Amino acid sequence: MSPIRARLDVREFAAVLLRGTLLAAFLSAAAVAPAALGEPPNTIRIDVKDFMFAPTSMTVKAGATVTWTNMDQEPHTLKSSDGLFRSGALDTGDSFSFKFDKPGTYQYVCTIHPRMVGTVVVE
Repeated sequence: MSPIRARLDVREFAAVLLRGTLLAAFLSAAAVAPAALGEPPNTIRIDVKDFMFAPTSMTVKAGATVTWTNMDQEPHTLKSSDGLFRSGALDTGDSFSFKFDKPGTYQYVCTIHPRMVGTVVVE
């Protein structure tokens, strides 16, 4: 192989490596984008998808904010069994957030689809 061709191969390798590094940096930034867009850093997401809450149960620290986002094509609601929080109907893409300040176990349900239940345990 000629020295000129070897230099081109090194340059091509460097270009591929740089593109990979830039892609990794972009994906890392995308993973933290919600906090960068004003969502509090102590926010935990629950997806409302396929007529269930995902995850169905989770444990968080006191002071955490949980945000539910409806990913279904049907509306859903959230209502805690103790009446502490209640959302209106969430259409596709809509979110509802609640900050859990006190330790305890909080059960909730979609009032439109009562088989959809979830639990947040606050430590």
